[in-house]
Amino acid sequence: MSRPLLFLDVDGPLNPYAAQPEHRPEGYTTLRVPLDSRHSLRVWLNPEHGPALLRLGYELVWATSWMEEANVWIAPAVGLPTDLPYVDFGSGLFAFRADGVHWKTEAIVAYAEGRPFAWVDDEQSPADRAYVADRHPGPALLHHVNPRLGLRAGDFAALREFARAASA
Repeated sequence: MSRPLLFLDVDGPLNPYAAQPEHRPEGYTTLRVPLDSRHSLRVWLNPEHGPALLRLGYELVWATSWMEEANVWIAPAVGLPTDLPYVDFGSGLFAFRADGVHWKTEAIVAYAEGRPFAWVDDEQSPADRAYVADRHPGPALLHHVNPRLGLRAGDFAALREFARAASA
């Protein structure tokens, strides 16, 4: 049996963007991603997250608006391989849905093709849980991460437990 998928969002779980702007969280480093010749995006990343994620027993997949750029900017800073697959959101990127389902959800369910998956994000809602329950035949964990804190020990424990159960 193949390993479950772990869909990774960047902003929120890996980059606690909502933390107080003048207080970088302990253990995090600052990355400046150039937006143009005069502006950059401040991203806080914890280099311990990559190795911890790799130990969980999942097949990792980016599920972020960064898409392939996550392999360029985020993966090296957190210690992940720079060739991880990603969900291509295409024209659905940031698309509003009247049913309240997040713009990522449909593409994530399609990508999973029935395989067990966990999805860490800071923007999931009951509408996403209902969508997944109605359209995904396998086990799924939609795990909310506080965007002020990023991934913490409790998040890793929940992911580890889900991977064990899904692999059994």
